[in-house]
Amino acid sequence: MKTDEKISVQPEDTRESVTFGSDRNKDFSKEPLCLSGKGVTRVFHTGKTTTVAVDHVNFEFHKGELISIVGESGSGKTTLSKILLGLLEPTEGEIFFKGQPRDISTGAKKKEYWKGIQAIFQDPFSSYNVFHKIDAVLLDCINMRGGKNLPKEKKIEMMTEACSFVNLKFAELTNKYPFELSGGQMQRLMIARIFLLKPDILLADEPTSMIDACSRATILDMLLNLRNETGMTVIFITHDIGLAYYISDSVYIMEHGKFVESGRPDEVMLTPKAPYTKRLISDVPKIHEPWDLSTVEIK
Repeated sequence: MKTDEKISVQPEDTRESVTFGSDRNKDFSKEPLCLSGKGVTRVFHTGKTTTVAVDHVNFEFHKGELISIVGESGSGKTTLSKILLGLLEPTEGEIFFKGQPRDISTGAKKKEYWKGIQAIFQDPFSSYNVFHKIDAVLLDCINMRGGKNLPKEKKIEMMTEACSFVNLKFAELTNKYPFELSGGQMQRLMIARIFLLKPDILLADEPTSMIDACSRATILDMLLNLRNETGMTVIFITHDIGLAYYISDSVYIMEHGKFVESGRPDEVMLTPKAPYTKRLISDVPKIHEPWDLSTVEIK
């Protein structure tokens, strides 16, 4: 792949001022480690069938870094993200949080861990309790950060600020249920939650795949602004290798549960070594060229 060929990803909504791209010159390896893993493996047993969803992966994620984990459906990305969140235990291997072995052996320890790592999921419609109003969703975040005894006026001020950050008006949302909002508004509300929680790590699992094209660039811009404001580490789970190239500081390519390639975006995308990475890049459609469907597997 020639270096003057571009991986074609453009913000769909040109009305928004979106700044894609990471600081290619910053060396995040000098920043403190916030999450790392050695030999992390997850095996599922179904009857006589054994599936290795995550296969002895190693990783190091640093403070303030934006990491993309890229792979097709079934590559193990979502299983790994559940392990990182503490929703699944690894079959083998160990995970370290802020340089120490992660301990989520009790409910209290798991809750404390979740103060440091939060997630935005792919489906905004299943991310909320349908019986809880928006006020309760945001108040839970304030309480989780130790603000339970703050005056009511202060809590309203904090919720208003969080909604304003994602271009929502709290006065128009109060006493409503999340299902009364559009998909894009629900994703913005998820980011407002993260603004209140201010975790050390945000795991974003395909956060734009179920919203309309006009909202995707806006949502991504909000996530990048949140990273820049708070210094949190963002782990972006995606199948879109072009998007990963533009927004990431580091890229991990995942195939059949393994990291087949990793490094800086320019290294991975412009001089790919793994055949799987080369295929992912060749599969990115280019408007000005005939589409090459020779790499598509028909089952």
